[in-house]
Amino acid sequence: MKTLNQWFDEYAVSHQNPTNKAIHYICVPAIFFSIVGLLMSIPTTLLNNLLQLNQPIVENWAVVILILVLFFYLRLSFVMAIKIAIFSILCLILNFYIGQFVPLWAFSIGVFVVAWIGQFYGHNIEGKKPSFLKDIQFLLIGPAWVIQNLFSKK
Repeated sequence: MKTLNQWFDEYAVSHQNPTNKAIHYICVPAIFFSIVGLLMSIPTTLLNNLLQLNQPIVENWAVVILILVLFFYLRLSFVMAIKIAIFSILCLILNFYIGQFVPLWAFSIGVFVVAWIGQFYGHNIEGKKPSFLKDIQFLLIGPAWVIQNLFSKK
């Protein structure tokens, strides 16, 4: 099993160009955020009946998936799992409030599409394929790499 640093080193190979990196710093969190919004848009009747919490911020499919995703990060780094958990909670809260004003599914699809266009544009500038085409796990490494690069002491 690769360590988090080994994943980061491999991910960094196709993320050297400063413009591509800047695009990733915006688009990777936007994609993560939009996926949380899309998952929150799935009807929750089953979860509501099962849990009966009457708390829509936690009683949704995004929370279920995010809990599973956190196990992936826990295998790699407890500290990174905490950072991703904090970001995930912020995504849940912000998506909940956005959903009070606009259809969350439509907003999330818009963010998702624009962010992926940005990602592919960045890789066009870089001249290298996105890492996830080599290994799908890079879709989960990307958010951790952004957090590591934006908030680590260098």
